[in-house]
Amino acid sequence: MNDEVKVDKQLARRAFERAAQSYDEAAVLQREVNLHLLERFEYINFNPGSILDIGAGTGFATYALHKRFPKADITALDIASTMLAVAKSRLPLVSKLKKKISFVNAEAECLPFADDSMDLIYSNLTLQWVTSLDIALQECQRVLKPGGMLLFSTFGPDTLKELRQSWQSVDQYSHVNDFIDMHDVGDAMMRARFAEPVMDVENFTLTYSNVYQLMHDLKAIGAHNVTSRRAKGLTGKAHFKELETHYEKFRDQDVLPASYEVVYGHAWLPIQTAKGKHSEVSISFDSIKPK
Repeated sequence: MNDEVKVDKQLARRAFERAAQSYDEAAVLQREVNLHLLERFEYINFNPGSILDIGAGTGFATYALHKRFPKADITALDIASTMLAVAKSRLPLVSKLKKKISFVNAEAECLPFADDSMDLIYSNLTLQWVTSLDIALQECQRVLKPGGMLLFSTFGPDTLKELRQSWQSVDQYSHVNDFIDMHDVGDAMMRARFAEPVMDVENFTLTYSNVYQLMHDLKAIGAHNVTSRRAKGLTGKAHFKELETHYEKFRDQDVLPASYEVVYGHAWLPIQTAKGKHSEVSISFDSIKPK
């Protein structure tokens, strides 16, 4: 990721802290992508005993994982403590008694867990917020047990392309976060020594009656522009009016589109040999179920 467009982590943390109470109502796409990500377990015969949910937010994926793997110990991790507070408030009594779900306020680039401690790392639409994808994936590699699996989704560069193009017609600042291409994500996984990562892309389009509704939803989920090239001052009404004019060019059948490119990825951590080197990972044919 270019230094000029790197994520301001403190700004991202504050944005998500403020969005905790409004997140669930606006996070329609995040829930849909999460369901698509969970569906992948239908074709992979894997029964993890320990799961780390990175970017757990208000707990939607955490509780879905608990339902699918009731015997697993699950750790919900998020950069925003207020998000975790909302998630924790929904903890079922049975889970409290069994102590199956724990909550940790931390960053993906600095996971507070021992080496080789997790069977599965799951992350839905979170890796786009890290300062360094390489460091985050290296941390996942460190924490995963040999033979463990990483399963995630993130946003690709066509995400919010209409909003980005409209802002580019207004001024020279960055108003939309930069997202990493699928092939670059795959290369980063290889650098982190994951075995033969599998990547694919799915495109979604949300529709709005005006650009202000879109920006309201982005604010409600904490998805502010947190790049270093953003305008440091407040954006005036004249700029917003100009943005509205340029975005109107994308109107189709009385609605404005907002495009999202979702990148899915999963990979296994190879079995370790002496001195921390890796050999091949063995997966039986029975572990992959036919569609």
